[in-house]
Amino acid sequence: MSLYAAIDLHSTNSVLAVLDEHDQPVRQRRLPNELPAILKELEPFRDEVTGIVVESTYNGYWLVDGLKAHGYHVHLANTAAVPQYAGLKYSGDESDARHLAHLLRLGILPEGYIYPREDRSVRDLLRRRFQLVRMAVGLMLSVQSTWARHTGQRLSANAVRQLSGVAIEQAFPDPSVRFSILTHLQVWRAVEEQVRQVERWIVASRTRCKEQLALRTVPGIGLILGLTIALETGDIARASVVIAIKAVAHKLARAGYYLLRDGGTFDVQRAFG
Repeated sequence: MSLYAAIDLHSTNSVLAVLDEHDQPVRQRRLPNELPAILKELEPFRDEVTGIVVESTYNGYWLVDGLKAHGYHVHLANTAAVPQYAGLKYSGDESDARHLAHLLRLGILPEGYIYPREDRSVRDLLRRRFQLVRMAVGLMLSVQSTWARHTGQRLSANAVRQLSGVAIEQAFPDPSVRFSILTHLQVWRAVEEQVRQVERWIVASRTRCKEQLALRTVPGIGLILGLTIALETGDIARASVVIAIKAVAHKLARAGYYLLRDGGTFDVQRAFG
């Protein structure tokens, strides 16, 4: 007999549901977020479970990796797509887990991509780098706006990098303003140094070298951006054909708009060059 399992994962606990071929529950439990406890609950059904659905919004690495390491066929639910079956679903964690197992049994589960464990850490580190870069940009903009507000002069990014304590003291007689801009400047420099350290670590990882070399032939794409694109894309074979079709359709729609507005002849180089 084939069984279908689903785990609705929350911040501190999980709801496990196991259904048979007739959608009848054979096991349902709320469990702590501890892999041994979940594996123990699944063990009596190991040979019959055809797959396990995991629904998680942010904290599923440990569970997905743990289940896969113990030989289970794991499916990651695409939480954004599951609501299309809302007419079949009742509220409550237990019914949510049963619903996911039900979708798996029917073969209509909207699935998310389980990112390969070996590349995941560098991809996530690049995301942290992006957060740091945004923070650094915000701090620099704050320094520039303070300078313009009190002096009436625009300070370029390069000028911010060259700022000294003497220059700041000369520009701002008010000690509170000096303290404010010095604070932002010091934090900005610290964040910039962290960004550089992250980039050195990422370069040393030598991940996805083949994809990097191909992407870096595009003007404007350097090592870090190329690696970011490669890792965010993941396995190129998983790229959605539907999304690609929509992108092309968007291009053609824009071209059609300008042809209707301005006349002329369709030029594929202008549309896709």
